[in-house]
Amino acid sequence: MEVYPTPSGRGHGEGALPDTGVRPEILASWQRSQSLGIDRERAALPIESDLDPDSRLIRAATPVLDHLYERFAGVPVTVALADSRANIVDRWGDPAGLKLMDAASLVPGANVDERFMGTSSVSMVLSTRAPFVVVGHEHFLHDLKELTCMAAPVRDPVGGTVRGAVNLSVPRELANPGMALVLQDATERIEERLLELSTAREVQLMRSFHRARERGGHAELELGSGELSRLGGPAPRLTSQERLILLERAVELISSTGETFAEVPLAGSRTALLRRRELHHGDAEGAAVEVSFEEARGTGLAGRTTATGPDGRRVPLLDRPAEAAEANARGATAEPQAAGPADAWLLLVGEPGVGRLAAEARGRLSLLNEAGVRLGTTLDMRRTAEELAEIAVPRFADLVVVDLMDCVLAGEEPPAGRLRPDVALRRVAAWTGEESRGTAIAGEDEPVGYPAGTPQARCLETGKPVTDSVMTAALAGHPADRVHPVGLLGEGVHSYLGAPLSARGSVLGLAGFYRRGRSRPYEQDDLTLAGELAARTAISVDNARRYRREHQASLTLQRSLLPRALPRLSAVDLASRYLPADARAGVSGDWFDAIPLSGMRVALVVGDVPGNGLQAAATMGRLRTAVRTLAGLDLLPEEVLAHLDDLVSRAPDDSADDQDPATGTTCLYAIYDPVSCRCTAARAGHPPPAVLKPGGEAELIDLPAGPPLGLGGIQPYESATVDLPADSLLTMYTDGLLKESRGYGDTDAHTGRLLDSLNHAGPALEDICDRVADTLPPGGPHDDVALLLARVHALPEDRVASWEFPSEPSAVARARELTRAQLAAWGMSELDFNTGLVVSELVTNAVRYGGQGPVGLRLLRDDSLICEVSDRSNTSPRIRRAATTEEGGRGLFLVAQFTKSWGARFMPQGKTVWAEQIPQPEQPASEPDEQALLAMFDDVG
Repeated sequence: MEVYPTPSGRGHGEGALPDTGVRPEILASWQRSQSLGIDRERAALPIESDLDPDSRLIRAATPVLDHLYERFAGVPVTVALADSRANIVDRWGDPAGLKLMDAASLVPGANVDERFMGTSSVSMVLSTRAPFVVVGHEHFLHDLKELTCMAAPVRDPVGGTVRGAVNLSVPRELANPGMALVLQDATERIEERLLELSTAREVQLMRSFHRARERGGHAELELGSGELSRLGGPAPRLTSQERLILLERAVELISSTGETFAEVPLAGSRTALLRRRELHHGDAEGAAVEVSFEEARGTGLAGRTTATGPDGRRVPLLDRPAEAAEANARGATAEPQAAGPADAWLLLVGEPGVGRLAAEARGRLSLLNEAGVRLGTTLDMRRTAEELAEIAVPRFADLVVVDLMDCVLAGEEPPAGRLRPDVALRRVAAWTGEESRGTAIAGEDEPVGYPAGTPQARCLETGKPVTDSVMTAALAGHPADRVHPVGLLGEGVHSYLGAPLSARGSVLGLAGFYRRGRSRPYEQDDLTLAGELAARTAISVDNARRYRREHQASLTLQRSLLPRALPRLSAVDLASRYLPADARAGVSGDWFDAIPLSGMRVALVVGDVPGNGLQAAATMGRLRTAVRTLAGLDLLPEEVLAHLDDLVSRAPDDSADDQDPATGTTCLYAIYDPVSCRCTAARAGHPPPAVLKPGGEAELIDLPAGPPLGLGGIQPYESATVDLPADSLLTMYTDGLLKESRGYGDTDAHTGRLLDSLNHAGPALEDICDRVADTLPPGGPHDDVALLLARVHALPEDRVASWEFPSEPSAVARARELTRAQLAAWGMSELDFNTGLVVSELVTNAVRYGGQGPVGLRLLRDDSLICEVSDRSNTSPRIRRAATTEEGGRGLFLVAQFTKSWGARFMPQGKTVWAEQIPQPEQPASEPDEQALLAMFDDVG
């Protein structure tokens, strides 16, 4: 039991509401009461004069509450019993206490709902459907501020309906938590007596019906076996679905007040005729439902007496035998209207209220079954929330709103445990029925917040379903009007049920269910059903959240394995497309790349890893990294493929039984040189590239067909070299562009469409990509497609200078002199010192270590200046640290210091050492003095 709070804030004589020391739910009730204009000094309570003094609630509660009042003999307490509409139906207390109640208009028949008297224990109980204590200063009316009032609901044991509330009032200084426990025991005893009364009535009705049909030849429906049996002979057999339908219709008939019959079509051209019979036994009133079966084309219907039903239909009458009529006359227990013949079977006996509860129970079960089928059909959180709303309306609610945390929508992990009221939520679904489909509802997809004291805040804090009443008049124009969708509810008092969306120990959001009006308030069984619906929804939402997080991580990983943007190169213009076969799965094993090489060359790569999914993408990333590493070594295309094949052929963990997932990968590797305008390419099981030369037609390049990677032991890889004039279009692609379904289909036809699309393409590379993509089937590719287009350019002759020198020491000075003159002609004299140093060192090394043969020098001018020195030696140059007393060993170190990058590439005969510099005309490089150069080689420390 919660410790009673102490009064604080302003005095109760002031008009303003205190804002401290008051529970949030009490403060929220005060705000509603104040907005309704209730007089705090003396409220005007409506009086109900037509109360049933012999209702089942009063009969069950009177002896219990008599005993309760006697337990507090000598203590000035008052006890009041209110019905489900908040009307006081009876009260107990000493004369002084009853006089005070009279003065406050708390007389039998008075309505103590919040709408009329503001905050009270009874109104809070009937609103929240749970026990509640209101302490002195928490009352809205000043007349009650000296009292502590505690109330508890009285529930119908069949169905959990709140039938009323018991209130115990005591002076504030005499209240203690033990009184609330005694009150709780009393309400539980009242509920037990309600069950006893209800059970006795049901037993009486059943006995009454059995006596009435003892001579009528009736038999009961065996729902367990699905068979109808009676002494007179066999009866039709029912399927499980037919049994459920008949039972549901029987429940509806018992609950109905005007309907007395029903027809249910069955399989095999049969019809089940259901008839409702009134039953009376003392004050117990109920009904029985019988069923008979007729063939749709038989003579049974034609031969029966018919009557006109309320809806104008002709309905067969089930004639009762004389023996049943005599039994009915002797016992006076059954309605003497038309009874059933010998071929009528009993389906159900009960009271209308019990029948209603049974129907609601069947409805709840049906709703859960439907939720199991319809919830979570997609891995989309918003759609799952919409599915919950569509399932619940209109059978469980008139309006459903669903709010999810912003972090959940983003795929992040929700905080563990319960949520604070001010947590950031966003409304993702609002549904009022089919009429709202396709219409924008205000507040949807907007942030929402729930102040402390609201039922939503209580739901988030406790992590349990809660119920409450919503008075739209109290919310109009109030800051809390965003808590409930007032515009969708309309004027009046409505019922609200909030259920947390909890999964795996975390609250993901909140589902709000509304029923317009107060005719169908939410009960305990509804709380259980809403909690189950919310739990199933939360699991689906959490699955969608986790899928989205993993999917985003997977896509991020896969996309990061492809080049984020193709490099801007002067040798080629590039464009690309990646068309996944499954857009949801994202990138798979296909890839493309463009890698700048030395001498303004560029390597173009397209590959295809077998399989799909994350493993294929990871394998693709591994191979792409390996290709870029091998390309940095300036290897020939066939050498690159040979190294890749050797990498894939090695079984992981040195196990011959395991196979690298990259086995069977196809790859096309090409190198384009803008100086010679030549392209050298090799392929490993990959489709050959297509080329469109200026003024010609597109055609495939004839390349030797090497085996896929991992199978290279079959034959060595070979390359071929073709001339590509300037503005030629090179097209490289994966085999997904040629596939039909799971096979290749007519490859020649697909290749013909590709070449035709290239022939009729315009100059823009992006448009060409779109045109090639249009050759795919309308439903998209059946395999991932990687497409890389390269329009090649030639380096103008005036940007290339080359010389050849004999392999002798005098070549160094001559090379430096020619380089200085060429830089002056190009207007790049600011690079004279650095370039002269680089040329001197590289030519010197070529003369000393390059073997017999000429030494070549070539200068390439573009955005950078590239210096290349070639010789006939295959020895790889490397930087080494020279000792202080050594005269040599510092050349390549100086080259690395004064250039942007340097390296060496090997040719069929010899090698080329190159160095690249970036011109910076706005900041001319100053010539370092001799001491600065020597300082570079000083040992640190």
